[in-house]
Amino acid sequence: MISVGLDIGSVAAKGVMLAGNNKFQAVLPTGWSPREAGKNIVKTLLDISGFSRSDIDRIVVTGYGRVALTEAYKAVTEITCHARGIAELYPEVRTIIDIGGQDSKVIRINEKGRVIDFAMNDKCAAGTGRFLQVMANTLGLDVSELAENEDQSQITAINSMCTVFAESEIVSLMARGVSKGGIIAGIHQSVARRVAGMVKRVGLQEKVAFTGGVALNAGVRNALRRELGIDIIVPEVCQFTGALGAALLAREA
Repeated sequence: MISVGLDIGSVAAKGVMLAGNNKFQAVLPTGWSPREAGKNIVKTLLDISGFSRSDIDRIVVTGYGRVALTEAYKAVTEITCHARGIAELYPEVRTIIDIGGQDSKVIRINEKGRVIDFAMNDKCAAGTGRFLQVMANTLGLDVSELAENEDQSQITAINSMCTVFAESEIVSLMARGVSKGGIIAGIHQSVARRVAGMVKRVGLQEKVAFTGGVALNAGVRNALRRELGIDIIVPEVCQFTGALGAALLAREA
């Protein structure tokens, strides 16, 4: 049985292939076409694994672009896939924080990995990877450089939650000569506070896992730990938990 799970996000397309005891994974930029991104991820997985397209039994797709890949066995919500992926990796986790390119989610799951409650921010870029991207551009940095340039000792609060207003606020702070590292620390704190508010709405239950591309940012990880007052688990495959969940659902269908 060979199953493939695809998580086609607004920024990156992730894929996981399960073939017996072997697991293969790949990530590519989504680009302009979620459909093409999905096809390219499948091709990359086949190249890595040495299998052919006819060897794949089922494909389950999730994420922002899930409706674009019509040849998939079925499309499943990101919430269900992240819950299934984390339950496989960390059965003890009860709360999942997922921050992607265009939305953020907090998911409560039970001991069987089933979703019992969730909160989602998909109407506003605040608290998402898009927010961090815009702020990084304003500071003249790549988003991957934010964490290494953070200076907690000079943290400057970012009061605006709206991305447009926050961008203007940062321009004003820079004009006043405020430390770039301190501004970055404030940006990370702003994201963490936004997400912590969502956690409070669904109810915090330990243990907590942090997934999605933003989980790669150490500054946001540490800010979340401070805001929640607890440690959080960050899987090594934090970008792939949705795709892993989709692959597991494909195998179990």
